[in-house]
Amino acid sequence: MTTGTGVLNRAGIKTQSLTIGTAVAAAVILPQVFHALGIISGTGSAPGQVFLPMYLPIILAGFFAGAIAGALSGLLAPVVSFALSGMPLPAMVSFISIELAVIGLAAGMLCNLRLPAIGKVILAQLLGKAALALSILAAVFVFDSETITTGYILASIRTGLPGWVLQWALIPLIIFRVENRNNLEE
Repeated sequence: MTTGTGVLNRAGIKTQSLTIGTAVAAAVILPQVFHALGIISGTGSAPGQVFLPMYLPIILAGFFAGAIAGALSGLLAPVVSFALSGMPLPAMVSFISIELAVIGLAAGMLCNLRLPAIGKVILAQLLGKAALALSILAAVFVFDSETITTGYILASIRTGLPGWVLQWALIPLIIFRVENRNNLEE
């Protein structure tokens, strides 16, 4: 499935603002749902760490409203989530903000690339993870941070792999559905 139309990527300021607000709200609410499931199942915060619920709305914001909307959604979501719920952990807010901002930015920039949607999702995820790794390495080796270790980089990949796979399945389907609906309306 190739997508090259960028259905909503030519969105105006009003649509981008609405998309940012919606993506940030979804990125705050979805982790709460997953953490509630963790409490019910006795697994604590594991479902949120495994399925990466914040990532889905940020990637979609980038694909549907463009790079700026994706980046701003990714930058704001962890900050708003922390302010309202105390999650993610204080030491992680800036790192996750960087990762999600790059993912949203990349999704928006890749939107019109003639590449299967899953390829775009994977590229956005990899670029986000690279930004996370670089920010952690800078914190540890340049700023001598003791609040995070380099081990978090591989741990986050290993733990979040099911979430990546879920995104590989859901996001191309959502893009396909939205593009087909918009094509039918034209």
